[in-house]
Amino acid sequence: MLSSVSARAGTRKVILDDDGFALAQWMVIKAPDVQVLGVTTVTGDLWQKEATANALRGVEIAGRPDLPVYGGATYPLVNTEAQTERWEALYGKLVWKGVWMKHWVEPTRQALPPYHGPDVVPDLPQGNPTLEARPGRAADFLIEMVHSYPHQVSIIATGPLTNLALAQRLDPEFAGLAKELVYMGGSLNPRQTRPDEVAHQFAREFLNAPRREFNIRFDPEAASIVLRAPWARITMIPVDPSTDTELTPALLKRLSASATPVARALRTRPTGFPLWDEIAAGVWLDPGIVTRKTDLFIDVNTQFSGSYGDILSWTPGYEPGLGERRNIVVQKIDVKRLEDLMTQRVAAPQKPVSGRPLPG
Repeated sequence: MLSSVSARAGTRKVILDDDGFALAQWMVIKAPDVQVLGVTTVTGDLWQKEATANALRGVEIAGRPDLPVYGGATYPLVNTEAQTERWEALYGKLVWKGVWMKHWVEPTRQALPPYHGPDVVPDLPQGNPTLEARPGRAADFLIEMVHSYPHQVSIIATGPLTNLALAQRLDPEFAGLAKELVYMGGSLNPRQTRPDEVAHQFAREFLNAPRREFNIRFDPEAASIVLRAPWARITMIPVDPSTDTELTPALLKRLSASATPVARALRTRPTGFPLWDEIAAGVWLDPGIVTRKTDLFIDVNTQFSGSYGDILSWTPGYEPGLGERRNIVVQKIDVKRLEDLMTQRVAAPQKPVSGRPLPG
């Protein structure tokens, strides 16, 4: 498979791998001195086909119809909806199950996405895309890009890690040829820091199960494969720093104040969510956002037990030595600096395509 993506000197090359498409991806696409090689989609919060439609519409809104979008994995490697329901019968209800979510266990402010099958693509709030995904699989595209630009490609993964696991199994050189992996996933020891009801509701996710997080729990086997792969550098964005953040109405008003297409698209976005993926994008764009970090060896529990999908971690020297990799774990961030960066990127003019200026 040959790619039409061409290299530009002096730019940071990146692939965005996600189960949706929103502000985090726009932050990277609109950043200066960044070359987005492509977008790959995976099932998680949305089924892969719906996530792909979101990504296609997202690159249209960003004024970047040239960016290739590749559909990826529809199902986790091992985990299934039936297995998840059996797990809940044995060990208790999960707060969030992504595409397998039929109802909330208790009342919550967040709306419940409609439950449907993997081939259903509902009409999108921002309009349906006119673009089509590129032929081929996300895993093959990922492999092609790291071979085309060895040790130059960063991967920002903000959904389940199924595509990356498939790429690693198809090509054992995959992770070693990448520059780095930045992933939003996992949970270590988060603390509710905001006093409002939104923070209280999201604390349900970690209050009694502090090592559980959806992106990892949805496909634990894939996560373990990826986290044991020979990346040169891995940065983990767990739930922990997100508890200081929230997309409040005031922040959304600030983000959507400009006249850019991205800002206009944000005006209907629901508020009341932590900035999970935005932190991952922000840390990659501006490492100075990080105010506290540590090094840990990370893996995932893949045993079918009450801790299935939970994060395992060790301080250096205590790891079992079965392929675990050292992660740079982000613990705290400068929230104001992140919000300022988000606002700057949303308000920035559209980046030109092939030297042609774009409006707004």
